[in-house]
Amino acid sequence: MENSRQSKESSELKRGTSVDDYKLASLGATNKHQLQNTWTLWGVNYDPEIPWEDMLKEIDSFDTVEDFWNLYFSIDTPSKLNRGCDYMLFKKGIRPMWEDPPNKGGGRWTNSVDKRFSAELDKIWLDVLLCIIGEACDHCDQICGALVRIRKNINKISVWTKADAGDEAVREIGHKLSCEVLNLKGEKNWIFFPHGSQD
Repeated sequence: MENSRQSKESSELKRGTSVDDYKLASLGATNKHQLQNTWTLWGVNYDPEIPWEDMLKEIDSFDTVEDFWNLYFSIDTPSKLNRGCDYMLFKKGIRPMWEDPPNKGGGRWTNSVDKRFSAELDKIWLDVLLCIIGEACDHCDQICGALVRIRKNINKISVWTKADAGDEAVREIGHKLSCEVLNLKGEKNWIFFPHGSQD
């Protein structure tokens, strides 16, 4: 019986399943590492003929570490996106729009990345994702989500908050992003903009 089971497992691996995939499948969903929140990834492919809200597409949601990595490795990194494209990762139930109730009255910490530094763009984006889904900030309840925006001359990464820069928790989030999470020199790399203003 044991030999039969081993033979079946071996044949399954030979049909193209990698050893790592097989090990992950054997672990089962009960061994996945649960996140504090469920997150939804959105995408925008800019088309001037379409209203912005209609361009907003929900890609997928996840609530475990393993499902985050599965999604992350199944899509292009920001540096490979076409001009006019955006990725947005927001807590489930929050739409990446200024008008959405959790975002009203809030703003965004924004970091601009020169087009020449594609590797830096991808690194900062991943660091931001890990920061927000891993609850690395003391006031993660104030974070709504993050986005990366690909444009002609410069790319931008933003972290959206529920409150504005007058809130101490929001200021601490900006400090955390600059000095601890991304190891950047000073908060001048991240600038706060209230929603409704141009960054």
